[in-house]
Amino acid sequence: MSTLIRTPRRWGVTAGVLAAAVVALAGCSSPAQAPAEPANAGPRTIQTEQGAIEVPATPQRIVNLSGGLGGYLYALDAPVVATDTRVLGVTNLQGGFPPAWASKAQAAGTQALPAGEQLNIEAVAAAKPDLIIGGGQGITAVQAKENYDRLKAIAPTVLVPQNVTAWQDQLRRVAEASGKGAEVDGLISGYENKLAQTRSAITVPQGAFAVLLSLPADKPYLVPETAALPQQLTALGFQPDGVLAKAGNPQLFGSGDSFEVSPELLGTVASAPNLFVINLGGPTLDQLEADPRYSSLPAFRSGNLHELPATSYRPDLDGATNTLTVIDQEF
Repeated sequence: MSTLIRTPRRWGVTAGVLAAAVVALAGCSSPAQAPAEPANAGPRTIQTEQGAIEVPATPQRIVNLSGGLGGYLYALDAPVVATDTRVLGVTNLQGGFPPAWASKAQAAGTQALPAGEQLNIEAVAAAKPDLIIGGGQGITAVQAKENYDRLKAIAPTVLVPQNVTAWQDQLRRVAEASGKGAEVDGLISGYENKLAQTRSAITVPQGAFAVLLSLPADKPYLVPETAALPQQLTALGFQPDGVLAKAGNPQLFGSGDSFEVSPELLGTVASAPNLFVINLGGPTLDQLEADPRYSSLPAFRSGNLHELPATSYRPDLDGATNTLTVIDQEF
């Protein structure tokens, strides 16, 4: 029998007003007596996929449109007044903050945005943001992009591009937008230290590995070796299997982090001696083990199966760090 770690399933003042105040004061006193404007008081201009955007120097009311970006904002101690809560495989449409940052959101008094097939523009406007952040991966990124013109009419809107998939790069984009860039190096260094400690503490099994997804569609999906999780496992010393070549370089879905495998090819593509399995709302591992499509795979026959939490699949800083903890416990 394999050793498994099981996880539960869950799907201020504007620059113009400030300048006017300085001018008024200057009219009442000599220029030498006029108060100096702080160097960072005016808006900053940052470059985005939508072009150059002026954002507040120090945002006070941020609305976050993507649950997958929420962890970065709370790690940066940014002022989030409202946020989307959806994280693939972790939360669902019934609401509730993702466990990784639920306590921080509650302590900050953050409001949950309504979840649905359409972005609730009225709820975003009601939060009175001075900055809107969104984009990244998943349906929320699509919704934000489709509604960009309406969003920017409410407040400056920064969208993380879909092709920015490494959590370190996403963190940098979110930090730049929220005026927290000075915090990034420390957060990444802390992760890298934990990565080095974990690598030195574990015993990596022999043979290559592949990553299998369990989705509601009940079709075989694998994660390409180029995606975030396999790259993290490779940094820990695990040997990735060349599943892309085995599958004939198939079309990649989403942001390039999964592909479907026909049942006829599953035995060839998922032939690695070690498999990591991530449940994203599909059959449980026990159910997969009882399914002939999977039970005949080498890793299922040998018991070299290792279950990882859903947050490992498209990891943010919290997810990547938690994966290190799980790997350390497992190996």
